[in-house]
Amino acid sequence: MNSVLQNDLNDIALILDHAKQQGIDFLNNLENIPTSSKNTINPKRDLNELGLGSEKALQEFNERLAPLLVSSPGPRYWGFVTGGSTPASIVGDWLASVYDQNTQSVTSQGGNSALIEFETINLLLQLLELPDSFLGGFVTGATMSNFTCLGVARQWFGKQFGKDFAKNGISETINILTATPHSSSIKSLSMLGIGSQNYSVVKTIEGNREALDIVDLEEKIKALNGIPFVLISSAGTVNTADFDDFEAISKLKEKHNFWWHIDGAFGGFAAVSEKYKHFVKGWEGADSITIDCHKWLNVPYESAFYLIKKEHVNLQIETFQNSNAPYLGNPLENFNYLNVLPENSRRLRALPAWFSLVAYGKEGFCDIIEKSTLLALHFGNALIEDGCFELLAPIRLNNVCFTLKGEENQDKVGEFLTKLNDTGKVFMTPTVYQNRKGIRASFVNWRTTEEDIKIALEEMKAVFEDLDL
Repeated sequence: MNSVLQNDLNDIALILDHAKQQGIDFLNNLENIPTSSKNTINPKRDLNELGLGSEKALQEFNERLAPLLVSSPGPRYWGFVTGGSTPASIVGDWLASVYDQNTQSVTSQGGNSALIEFETINLLLQLLELPDSFLGGFVTGATMSNFTCLGVARQWFGKQFGKDFAKNGISETINILTATPHSSSIKSLSMLGIGSQNYSVVKTIEGNREALDIVDLEEKIKALNGIPFVLISSAGTVNTADFDDFEAISKLKEKHNFWWHIDGAFGGFAAVSEKYKHFVKGWEGADSITIDCHKWLNVPYESAFYLIKKEHVNLQIETFQNSNAPYLGNPLENFNYLNVLPENSRRLRALPAWFSLVAYGKEGFCDIIEKSTLLALHFGNALIEDGCFELLAPIRLNNVCFTLKGEENQDKVGEFLTKLNDTGKVFMTPTVYQNRKGIRASFVNWRTTEEDIKIALEEMKAVFEDLDL
């Protein structure tokens, strides 16, 4: 064995203890770590000939690389709908690295860690009050979850014409209907060969809404003259957390032949709360659902899951099966995740979610979700009272979409947000809503409190005054 590697093996307990302490120091100091950073490095570092060993590598990391990192798991990082990492989820994530499983099989001599994933999906179905008619699995994020679901939808569409698109390629125009899709769904259409511009836009409901208009949807369905289609609907749009009417869509599904996909990356968690579960009423009728865990479930990044009705498992296997690997056996008799989703190599990504669900239960996550929505309302009300800002849309759940008050200040929105983010006290993301420049704040982090809103508002007022608006 290489001598440096041997020394690391001999000192493994000390090395991991130092890494643990560094993690504890970071987490205990999150409120004081900037939410933005302009630090930079020259990435053209030369590779060591002999290697430094873990201890010296950690030292160099702290000196050169750590200053690049921001408090994205912290209480005032309100961009990108980013959750933090709860203690239990960190335990699960660390152990996933330690055990280093390739999570694929449920009946194999080579390891059956996929049973843990099965159990985690079962727990998530209970959390979301969805039936066990769904088959689920973990992927890296909403993009890959949407890709997986829409990949099976593509195969379903081909079957309506007696064709196998997975084997022979797309030979029919795939009809996609959607109103306010997330960019990850559009990206998935591009990767699937359907085309990022090949979808028909359904009108949204009048009155400052992002949800699809059921009347217009029906008209577009009638215009197809019975040709099948794929519907991409929303459980929580990215700007205003708006929801499509799932009960109405369910009734349409009784009359028309289409694949119904729901992108519920963060909004799906509304199902956990008695106050907000009405938003997703009827969503159990969907063929597929996308949900992120690194948002409102507050687990480390790269964690999402897909849900696809079990009745479509053959289509799923046709889409993703490793057909040139006979040693894997019959995919229907010997379940293996590499036959039902894009990845062949998969870490035990379900473990942080499993730890979180077992540690905090339904009540714990209900508390996070309801607290987040109350904080969003509190922030929105404070913006209105301040008089310098205005809401671009009503606050329906956990996203606050706002802008500088007055049309004359539209050209200053970008400058205002840049200067605000530069303070390092709070981080929010820019957006455009109904042709107006805006700012979006997303409340999903379990650590956020009213004190954080107070700090953010003080910074916002100071920046506003400095711009002399």
